[in-house]
Amino acid sequence: MNIGITELLLIAVIVFLLFGTRKLRGIGGDVGTAIRDFKSAMRDDKSPAVAGSKPVAASIENDKE
Repeated sequence: MNIGITELLLIAVIVFLLFGTRKLRGIGGDVGTAIRDFKSAMRDDKSPAVAGSKPVAASIENDKE
């Protein structure tokens, strides 16, 4: 099932009629902010709990002693 340009334009027109441009602009801004925050959180994944923790295998070996 291939969707062509005509179908995409028809869907876009229906979406604009249902939601209006202001609401779509707000939704787009919210989605963009969420994606930017998610990417930032993925880059900043150097939290002390993760960076300072021991690997699981080393932890198990130390617990056996």
